[in-house]
Amino acid sequence: MKKIALCAAFAAMVVLGGCSSVPKVQRVDAATQVDLSGYWNDSDVRIVCESLIRDCINSARVAQAIGAKGGIPVVLVGTFKNDSSEHIDTEVISKTMETAIFNSGRLDFVAGGFVREELRAERADQQLNASEATAAKLGAETGADFLLTGSVKTVIDKAGNQEVRTYWVYAEMTNISTNARMWMGENSEIKKVVTRPKNKL
Repeated sequence: MKKIALCAAFAAMVVLGGCSSVPKVQRVDAATQVDLSGYWNDSDVRIVCESLIRDCINSARVAQAIGAKGGIPVVLVGTFKNDSSEHIDTEVISKTMETAIFNSGRLDFVAGGFVREELRAERADQQLNASEATAAKLGAETGADFLLTGSVKTVIDKAGNQEVRTYWVYAEMTNISTNARMWMGENSEIKKVVTRPKNKL
């Protein structure tokens, strides 16, 4: 009887263990490329942004502008539009672009968007509530020389349970004073062949 009871208890443990709702988590290196869904992911952001900024900095016109400035030109990273067929958080692209620009050492950038509005609100608040000696000055912002904007698009070729997803990321840098295009670049390195289970279609 004891053997039967032990076997039954062991079988129950195996069944319960198989039905566990606790997720299995495996830590991987942050640089590891992992594709689960076939959609846009963190590896794609890193590859595209680093490639585009490298192309931008090495372009003849931007290099000429850097030399003519006599200092480090300042870039404002503007909007990157999502014109693709899937949800893409383009703010991640903008932030990665800012990091790549700053780490290049050849271009600098100033805050825009919500950060700029928060800074301006804080400066205005300090005029009323901080001492005159410590209050941040008004009208002392660093003006940007260039505005960097862009978009993400997808081209999808599908047949049966297979599809090829190609991502086109466009970026352009514009002279804020003259509206002249300083640089235009595109990256279409991200191409994925995705095979879906037939019963999921």
